[in-house]
Amino acid sequence: MFTGLVEELGKIISINKTSAGTNLTVACDKVLVGAALGDSIATNGVCLTVVKINSNSFTANVMNESLRVSGLKELKVGSIVNLEKSLTLQSYLGGHLVTGDVDCTGKIVDIKDDGFAKKYTIEIPKEFMKYVVYKGRVTLDGASLTVASLTDTTFTVSLIPHTQKSITLGFKSTGEIINVETDLIGKHLEKLLLSREQSSEKTKSNISKNFLAENGFF
Repeated sequence: MFTGLVEELGKIISINKTSAGTNLTVACDKVLVGAALGDSIATNGVCLTVVKINSNSFTANVMNESLRVSGLKELKVGSIVNLEKSLTLQSYLGGHLVTGDVDCTGKIVDIKDDGFAKKYTIEIPKEFMKYVVYKGRVTLDGASLTVASLTDTTFTVSLIPHTQKSITLGFKSTGEIINVETDLIGKHLEKLLLSREQSSEKTKSNISKNFLAENGFF
């Protein structure tokens, strides 16, 4: 689990693509403090396992599934990425609970100045918009941000100058792709409600069948 508070910006220094997956090597500093083999580091919001580590970089395996659903496949040597180590029970939870499992990619469709802030409008597949709520949280390239407004297929977030310099979104342009993870709690609630509804319908069906059987209809 992560908080969505980006610890530092790393740089991709090596990409080794194979038919089985891709190995990414990322140059960084802060997230390496106390890190060890097998640790999880969110890279642009994707939870990756450290398989090699040295004083100024780490290497992680990226499964084909992760490449399929995320924007990691768009990375090149020199690309800048958001980095965050997995949280501990002593961590300051300043963002929200983030799993590092990307739901989909979004496209930046508009960027506007708003005083000293900048507003970024992101378009995502309509089926994921049900998990995005006004003033709720959404994770973009691993960064926890607040939804400022939304439509049927887009939502907008606003970045202050400090955040613009601290996360990848602040360096992106209109038309670029970004990883999106929606709210974990919303997805769990949907699952529970659907299960309850299905259970209720099954109970009603059984009651109807029993009534018909008891009254000699079949």
